[in-house]
Amino acid sequence: MSTPEEVLEASPLDPAETAHLVHETPYDTSVFDQATVDRARAIIARYPFPRSALLPMLHLVQSVEGYVSQAGIAFCADQLDLTHAEVSAVATFYTMYKRRPCGEHLVSVCTNTLCAALGGDAIYAKLREHLGADGRPLGHEETSGEPGTPGSITLEHAECLAACDLGPVLQVNYEFYDNQTPEKALELVKALQAGEKPHPTRGAPLTDFRQAELQLAGFFEGREADLDGPSAAPETVRGAALAADRGWTAPAMPDDAEFPPLPEKK
Repeated sequence: MSTPEEVLEASPLDPAETAHLVHETPYDTSVFDQATVDRARAIIARYPFPRSALLPMLHLVQSVEGYVSQAGIAFCADQLDLTHAEVSAVATFYTMYKRRPCGEHLVSVCTNTLCAALGGDAIYAKLREHLGADGRPLGHEETSGEPGTPGSITLEHAECLAACDLGPVLQVNYEFYDNQTPEKALELVKALQAGEKPHPTRGAPLTDFRQAELQLAGFFEGREADLDGPSAAPETVRGAALAADRGWTAPAMPDDAEFPPLPEKK
């Protein structure tokens, strides 16, 4: 994994041209400390235009705070020379950016059509009942326990998680737990609350929400092996395996194939 300095040195931009984009800020250095600023500089150096770094920068903020606060929005705006409104527009558009503090673990239950029909709604209801046992009703993206503390859980509905062949599914910090039932999901959440990290059905070993966000920002902190976590399942590649076994291939595209011209921009 390259250091921030190495990334900056490899940047096609002159460091003198990007230095002003990541500068000393008025924020509390115990939150947005020098390590965070160095990571911000490394992110910006990946892109020809600084504003293109906003999405991973928001993940970086979440790795620090556990959500995107107003201070986090101001930090991104300051680093990227954007307005607060421009950053807020992105942070509020995508559901992956949380506007309230997230628990140690983000549990996302797919309640889209197929998973819901297979039991996703029942799974969500079971977890909601368990996590809301203190009498406080849980709605969409609500946290049980003090956000960020060990064992705290943020439960949310999720739109299609692209694993219909393994439904109903849920994710913990974006790692898959396939073929769930209300009972299995409840057992999983209880284990998380007890400080355990059950291994996902597939993919990388489970970490916590903030570490997952740091990885989404592009920093693995000694966990580079997570990139090699197997993500395919036999059900997912069954069609490809059958085609290979039976010698099925798609028709080849002729080299002289003609395509209609693209419409002119007006």
